[in-house]
Amino acid sequence: MGRVLIGGTAALLICIFLSPKFIAFLRRREFGQQIREDGPEGHHTKAGTPTMGGIIIFLAIATPFLILTNYSDWRAIGVFGVMAGCALLGFADDYTKLVRRRSLGLRGRTKLIVTIAISIGLWWVAHYKAGLPNTVDLRVVDYQVNLGWFYPLFVYLVVAGTTSGVNLTDGLDGLAAGCVAIVVLAYIGITFISGNSHDRDLSLLSACIVGGCIGFLWFNAFPATVFMGDTGSLALGGAIAGLAVMTRTEVLLILLGGIFVIEAVSVVIQVLSFRTTRRRVFLMAPIHHHFELRGWSETKIILRFWIIAAVFSAIGFTLYQNSLHHSL
Repeated sequence: MGRVLIGGTAALLICIFLSPKFIAFLRRREFGQQIREDGPEGHHTKAGTPTMGGIIIFLAIATPFLILTNYSDWRAIGVFGVMAGCALLGFADDYTKLVRRRSLGLRGRTKLIVTIAISIGLWWVAHYKAGLPNTVDLRVVDYQVNLGWFYPLFVYLVVAGTTSGVNLTDGLDGLAAGCVAIVVLAYIGITFISGNSHDRDLSLLSACIVGGCIGFLWFNAFPATVFMGDTGSLALGGAIAGLAVMTRTEVLLILLGGIFVIEAVSVVIQVLSFRTTRRRVFLMAPIHHHFELRGWSETKIILRFWIIAAVFSAIGFTLYQNSLHHSL
């Protein structure tokens, strides 16, 4: 318990105290956000705001975790590896955008290949190092499905879906960081009540993620002085996906990360509707932009989405706890 508290607090303080100098560095290098021309009109004033803040988030998480972990739990190492790999992918994407001075980054094919490689690595660690079976635990109905050699594909879908969901949510000041902190807070509880002492390293990493996100919110809250960029959103999405695989809560993640599901599904609905009927269901997707165009203030949207994220996470955690009781 002590390591978990120290790790989370250290990540928070590192983020708070190092961010001002890092933001100043980004400003000197003119690493500013490129705004989509078709985005909400109010967002054009945010053009030039320093981005790639995910670098400081990753450093704030990695430093206390690497110091305090005992390196005995392959599951925690696997989750950290996925987060690092996704952070590098996001950094490459952000840097490409800055060099080209437009909102487009790496090619889709490149992102796909790297994501597949990261997913295979996560599966390999989970199965061959951590000894987890190639099964999916449905939790809600107390039933397991053995996917066999299809499980790596399932892991890829979890990683790709979660990173995309968090990336899409990162469209308003503090929205993604707050939602990630809420979801990962539930994973601190999940790893604590599992009854396995080895889960403490997973709890430590989860606490570091929560601390890093909260510390980043000090500067990312409306009006933001720095954005996390793809470096942060992909890293945090990868970490959540890794936690889901290592705790065997992949299906339950649909509830735990319900806010990310809503954001992603809104984009899918918008695209399918426009391609089939040439009509848009939402004024703009992801759905938080829809409410912006409806006249909601940015802070109102952010706070209400945080509430929704908390409700989904609480329901998911409760279902996980009930599944443990049924298995005893």
